[in-house]
Amino acid sequence: MGKGFKYLLISIFIVSLAGCKFGPVKKRTSDEDAAAAAEQEQQAQQQKEGENGAQDQTYGAEMGGAFVGRELEDPNSLLAKRVFYFDLDSSSLSTEDRDVVAAHANYLSMHPKVSVVLEGHADERGSREYNIALGERRAKAIEQLLFVQGVSPSQVQVISFGEERPVALDHNEAAWRLNRRVEILYSGY
Repeated sequence: MGKGFKYLLISIFIVSLAGCKFGPVKKRTSDEDAAAAAEQEQQAQQQKEGENGAQDQTYGAEMGGAFVGRELEDPNSLLAKRVFYFDLDSSSLSTEDRDVVAAHANYLSMHPKVSVVLEGHADERGSREYNIALGERRAKAIEQLLFVQGVSPSQVQVISFGEERPVALDHNEAAWRLNRRVEILYSGY
């Protein structure tokens, strides 16, 4: 019974592997690849929403007028920008980014049931602990700007991934620049 059971387990394992689909891992090599991937992901999400019947809206270009749809989905709005980039070892935002954060704060203040997660990230240089702390400082800088402008603390959550979730995998300044970021992720809208 022991040998037969062992062979049965091995056969089940082999059959289950045969059903899996494996493909090559693609490595992004430039800023353009990262931007193209983000754009494809956004288009896939919009298509999925359209297929599910979640939203049957037409954008302004097709209608010959202003944007029609949810404010968060308007590509011409300041709310469309949800990724903020930082200089090396910095958690300071530019004046332009502060204006964008103010627009997000205004939206969140007007929609108290909507919440955000602020994901802090760093490039691969520095220790793991340092990068986790740096990602948190970056996310907390945006969190503080939201709080100062009236957003409820219950609407904001801060998470730091440090260097663990890069968007660009190369080991050069162009990739590191893309990885030093904070992403605003909306939920509940």
